[in-house]
Amino acid sequence: MTAQPGWLVDVFHDGAYSGNPLAVVIADEALDTATMQAMTRWFNLSETAFLLPPTDAAADYRVRIFTLERELPFAGHPTLGSCHAWLANGGAPRDPARIVQQCGAGLVPIRRDGERLAFAAPPMIRTGAVDAAHAAAIARVLHLDRSAIKAMEYMDNGPGWIGVLLESADAVRRVVPMRHHPGRVEIGLIGLQPAGHETQWEIRTFFSDAHHSVIEDPVTGSFNASAAQWLKATGRVDSGYVAAQGTELGRRGRVFVDYDADGQAWIGGRCRTVLEGRMVG
Repeated sequence: MTAQPGWLVDVFHDGAYSGNPLAVVIADEALDTATMQAMTRWFNLSETAFLLPPTDAAADYRVRIFTLERELPFAGHPTLGSCHAWLANGGAPRDPARIVQQCGAGLVPIRRDGERLAFAAPPMIRTGAVDAAHAAAIARVLHLDRSAIKAMEYMDNGPGWIGVLLESADAVRRVVPMRHHPGRVEIGLIGLQPAGHETQWEIRTFFSDAHHSVIEDPVTGSFNASAAQWLKATGRVDSGYVAAQGTELGRRGRVFVDYDADGQAWIGGRCRTVLEGRMVG
């Protein structure tokens, strides 16, 4: 690979070094999938994004998103962080009011929202109840009695999320999950904050890596996107809100959710370039 621009971006932050870091690399067509995966594992962040020219005429740019284990069709914080890096590198959208990202899940609209960027939450590809055996396994992973879980449903927009509603934000923060599990884990926790709190919901997400370790993600745009749709559809919210994530990791992740007149959920956050340079070798 020839030397290519690269960035380290703090996504969904609320102050310096408080969000979810993302490595973004401008890739050339010679960079193959195996190399992208190897680079992602070397960075050792939850995701790394690779910017490429679009293959769809309606898109402004294309992104491939990798976790430590696999490529994802869509992920939230890589969407905002990639857009931030693309703009920082001189990207100019065809429509000044909207940027269009191409990824494995298709075309994702992104808008400038004051100091923030926001993406349109993609439709979920799986919803509905979780079968009893799987629900019991999820409760065991979370070290929770099944009665402590107020609702559990698939909220999958690509990564495979299962959403778990607990009685409160405090209950979400108290969860201490297993640190190793032989099966795949993609769990998102949702809990309502007390009245008067600066945010309305507390979110936590856990996923498993290639070695079956269960890892907590600092801030997760994809799960917040599906949770926003589920909360609205079930009548638990009727307007936009701010969610906190990363609290138990010492972060101050802030996710800004808005609904437009058509009911589309927009998932916003602040992005900040922390490091800029060139990838070589």
